[in-house]
Amino acid sequence: MKFLRTIASVSLSFILICTGFAQQAPVDEGTKAPEWTLPGSDGKTHSLSDALQAGPVVLAWFPRAFTRGCTIECKSLAENSDKIREFKASYFMASVDPIEDNIGFASENNADFPILSDADSQIAKRYGVLSPLGFSRRETFYIGTDGTILAIDKKVNPATAAEDMIAMLEQLGVEKH
Repeated sequence: MKFLRTIASVSLSFILICTGFAQQAPVDEGTKAPEWTLPGSDGKTHSLSDALQAGPVVLAWFPRAFTRGCTIECKSLAENSDKIREFKASYFMASVDPIEDNIGFASENNADFPILSDADSQIAKRYGVLSPLGFSRRETFYIGTDGTILAIDKKVNPATAAEDMIAMLEQLGVEKH
């Protein structure tokens, strides 16, 4: 019986890896953030290494453009961008939506910050945020200038996303302009 359970476990692991549902071990606070280079809703290509040259980086993953919770989160960040920009930090939203969707989503919500597209889901997998259903979970990563993850918010409240981001930047001691 134990032998059959072992075979079943190995078989399931193999199937998950082959179908793309297995992820690398999730990143955690104190570990290096996975590098990324992704297209943004602003027409530019953004990378973690480039963004870190200007200071800490906030990467806010969201499930799907044009959905209720994601719209609320995007509007929260857009309406409070002046307060967020007081900090010497770059911030981005990111999803596995196609870039065309994120361009429309940014435009519709007056997002004056880049919304990144990880259409092939590879970066979402590396961050451990890709759900088995194929979208990213709503999690926000705070990355220090050395590339280390300083904090992860796994319980993002879309309605207070901006206020919570500001509070975390203050708590982390991120310098202001």
